[in-house]
Amino acid sequence: MLIRAGYDISFNSPNPTPLMLMLSIHPSRDADLQTPHQISFDPPVPATHYSDMFGNVCTRVVAPPGLLRISNEFTIADSGQPDAYAPDAKQIPVEELPDEVLVYLLGSRYCETDRLSDTAWSLFGHVEPGWARVQAIVDYAHNRITFGYEHARATRTAYEAFSERRGVCRDFAHLAVTLCRCMNIPARYCTGYLGDIGVPPVDDPMDFSAWFDVYLGGQWYTFDARHNKPRIGRILMARGRDATDVALSTAFGNAWLAGFEVTTYEQK
Repeated sequence: MLIRAGYDISFNSPNPTPLMLMLSIHPSRDADLQTPHQISFDPPVPATHYSDMFGNVCTRVVAPPGLLRISNEFTIADSGQPDAYAPDAKQIPVEELPDEVLVYLLGSRYCETDRLSDTAWSLFGHVEPGWARVQAIVDYAHNRITFGYEHARATRTAYEAFSERRGVCRDFAHLAVTLCRCMNIPARYCTGYLGDIGVPPVDDPMDFSAWFDVYLGGQWYTFDARHNKPRIGRILMARGRDATDVALSTAFGNAWLAGFEVTTYEQK
């Protein structure tokens, strides 16, 4: 299947302001592109790109005073298959995990493992390690938090989402990631496109989505605590320890969001 995706985002700055953007698709999806993936700037500004420590593509620009419009639209091929289901996937003992995976067991800015460890073990210590334990955690996060765009707060942590019981997709992901790490299951935060493909469409404006991966049986598997069901058509943009590592934009000065539109749909 083919998916058409893109965005139209604007920032308003009073002075020249450096920006770091993470708006490219992940390199693992480059081979699936059917049209060029090109970030456009209006007015035109010089841009450079680099790969960060997690393999994500980052873009550096200096926003001029006034309005800067950032846009992209592309077509990408997708298998059309839902997220993998592997109920026999085993949890790997910490001492046998690859070195590069260990970072995804540690606490991070939005994932306070120290504050939720006792809770996690009391809730999931009796559940069979592996896929069943991860699914129990996903079920819990899905039911614990009430979704609503009006609940969005950029500074909310996993513990605060657990306590407040409300949030958006990033809060579902942060809570599930944290609980997995507390149970010695490596988990990494993901962001990207997820359209209403294979599910009834909703009236809410399209946005980027957050989900997470866990390391079981020697490979990474995708889980989604907000939707709590396998989905079709995820387009990964970036992944890291939590939302800090995959921020769509970071301004080194004053730059206010002036416009935001995301599109993702199956191209017939």
